[in-house]
Amino acid sequence: MQDITLSAAVRQNLLTLQSTADMMSGVQNKLATGLKVNSALDNPNSFFTASGLNSRASDLGNLLDDMGQSLQTIKAADKGIETVTDLVEAAKAKANQALQTQSQYERKIFAEQYNDLLEQIEDVAKDSSYKGKNLLAGDGNDLTTIFNEDATSKLTIEAVDYTDTSLSNGLNLSDLAEGQGGATSFQLQGGKTTITLQESTGGPTLNSSSSLASSNIIAGTNTINLYNTTATASVIDGGTLAASGATVQDLIDNLNGIAGVRAEFDETNGELTIYSDEDLAVSTASAGAAFGSVNATAFAQDTQVLADSGSFAVGDTLTLTDGNGYELGSLEVEADTTVDDLENFVNDFNGVSASFDTGSGLLSIQSDTDLSLKSDNTDFASSGFTANSTGVSVAALSDSGFATDSDINRVVDRLNNALGNLRSQASEFGTNLSTVEIRQDYTKTMINTLQEGAGLLTLADTNEEGANLLALQTRQQLASTSLSFASQADQTVLSLF
Repeated sequence: MQDITLSAAVRQNLLTLQSTADMMSGVQNKLATGLKVNSALDNPNSFFTASGLNSRASDLGNLLDDMGQSLQTIKAADKGIETVTDLVEAAKAKANQALQTQSQYERKIFAEQYNDLLEQIEDVAKDSSYKGKNLLAGDGNDLTTIFNEDATSKLTIEAVDYTDTSLSNGLNLSDLAEGQGGATSFQLQGGKTTITLQESTGGPTLNSSSSLASSNIIAGTNTINLYNTTATASVIDGGTLAASGATVQDLIDNLNGIAGVRAEFDETNGELTIYSDEDLAVSTASAGAAFGSVNATAFAQDTQVLADSGSFAVGDTLTLTDGNGYELGSLEVEADTTVDDLENFVNDFNGVSASFDTGSGLLSIQSDTDLSLKSDNTDFASSGFTANSTGVSVAALSDSGFATDSDINRVVDRLNNALGNLRSQASEFGTNLSTVEIRQDYTKTMINTLQEGAGLLTLADTNEEGANLLALQTRQQLASTSLSFASQADQTVLSLF
């Protein structure tokens, strides 16, 4: 190329075209990239300053993602606390329901339902995790959220443990004893004998007529005794009662006053019927002669009437009550009330069951709670001439945690404390949630500020660069025309040939 000689005018126009092409290339690059500083060669100061700003914005962008995940973890815990609070309030409702009844069985059921709610609370706490982090699961689940590049600004949220409701530093709610029932049994047996009272030397005698009305006076020379296998009971003592004018009615009253014995007298025929819970012999001490006996046998059939025993009489009322004195129900003994009726009566109530063994005559009662079967007849379930006025009782092996009002009130107090702790913890999580959200918004703004600052240093003004390109294109055209003119001047020499 050195052998080619260009005129000064052509060379000047050529240089102008080359310069314009270079400038057009630069402007086109700015328009294509949108940047006026694409490398350190363009503007070292602006390039490196913008690079630092963009790097910080990128770091904050990564932290912004972490903040978003922290927010989701806190929201999961907050929703868990909300659900746990609802369950604790439901448990408190169960305790209040238990306070509204005195039935030990109903309280036992409420205690079981209360324990089920505590189990649900633990399950909800275990399920409140997000990406393996659970703020309701205690140790190892603390959440740290970093807000700046060097981790000097951060928030640490301590986890609480609700996965075990009994923890003292958690909800402090322990499972209640659900109670374990007990059983008892008593024998249904009895018999009766009928004695005809009359004036004779071989037995009780009367001082007056033979009509045997209750006003008749028994001779004062005889003592009437009852005998069983282990004891003797004096019914008429000739030395005392007869001295004051003992009557047939006195005889009946005294018989009825002996445990397990009941007497009925028919004035029309002089028949004295004696019912007993056990084998019994009736004799006069002075004559030494037995004039009546009762053969008491175990009830063998469910259809046998209760009134055939000294423990029961028509009109008696049997009452079932639990350990709180709550009455489950009552049964009035009628002339045709059978063992089967008694068994069905007991079986009518929740948590209580009865079964009758026809071989032994034993009525067994099972109960989930303390239970008493009482009668207004003091001879009920008596034996050996000793009355059992307390009835038949079932002692539960253990009571439920809601057995007494004081037990329930103690649980309610703990529930109130747990609710207070839950609301306080929910407030703390809410504050943490707001803090992270505020820092998240701030970080978004800071990233925008950094990127905007970097853009001010490196971004091209497309309007300006577009105008520059248009001007350069015009300059290029003009330079091309000028080069053409210069070339034409050089060509004039050809006209000489």
